[in-house]
Amino acid sequence: MDITLIKTFLEVASSGSFVSASERLLVTQSAVSLRISRLEETMGRPLFTRSKAGAELTPAGTEFEHYAVSMLKLWEEARQQVAIPEGYSRTLTIGAQYSLWPRLGFRWIDGLQKMVPDLSIRAELGMPEILTRYLREGVIQFALMYTPQLRSGLDARHILEDELVLVASWPNPTLDMKGRYVFVDWGPEFVRSHAISLPSLTDSGLTMALGAMTTDYILNREAAAYLPARFVQRHLEAGTLHLVPDAPRFPYPIWAVWREDIDPIVLAAAETTLQQACAQIDDLHDNVLFALSKISEGGEIAILGDANGALDK
Repeated sequence: MDITLIKTFLEVASSGSFVSASERLLVTQSAVSLRISRLEETMGRPLFTRSKAGAELTPAGTEFEHYAVSMLKLWEEARQQVAIPEGYSRTLTIGAQYSLWPRLGFRWIDGLQKMVPDLSIRAELGMPEILTRYLREGVIQFALMYTPQLRSGLDARHILEDELVLVASWPNPTLDMKGRYVFVDWGPEFVRSHAISLPSLTDSGLTMALGAMTTDYILNREAAAYLPARFVQRHLEAGTLHLVPDAPRFPYPIWAVWREDIDPIVLAAAETTLQQACAQIDDLHDNVLFALSKISEGGEIAILGDANGALDK
């Protein structure tokens, strides 16, 4: 069976939407639909119930999901063992959210290659739900994410502080941005805090559960959104994005999650090089917050959702 069909099936099952799956897989919606149709023809049963609200697993789809995860795990194990290039003796598959690859993930890979020259590395992209599933099933061994979902057999460690900050693609923005604001769903806690602090922007008419990929959308339109400080810093420096004065920040820590059964030698190297990579970018977040405090009233930055009105200088 085509493993691409399996991966597409799991992405649709995880996101509950053909549209979201196409965006995460970086293919067209029609390609996703075609893959699922081919899989359903092979299985002889419908796997999803389609509706305007999205895609929901049928009883057959729910039953097949367990086998799909197992097949993907078996495929990855076989691929890793068979495809290890000559001269390499170990493998490591790393997963991370979109915004964590450019500044952190790539530096981490650089460090790993220098410290463990015989380590073959594979990089994967995913949202927390799919990364957690891949970790549990052994498809990946290590992951970087914002909202870890701890499960049996997994360990986790908080490695860096990050912040979600409100940025806009036009100069001199203010909080009066009705009609130009994109609500990015960064999880239940963010949604609750946003409703408390910025109720006028909560029902913006456009919601994206795409994480930092939303950056590409607002860069090419007159739009604004909450995005990770470290990820948008280069756009702030280039003048293509602008901090919104007096907009509250939202603490959003970065976590490393790994399997307990990972090779001890690989784990030690991964932890050391990840710590080194974190040290290289640790000041990026502070630079953005300092810039925001300079343009905010009284040099103070409120925390999104702080019902007591506490401020951070």
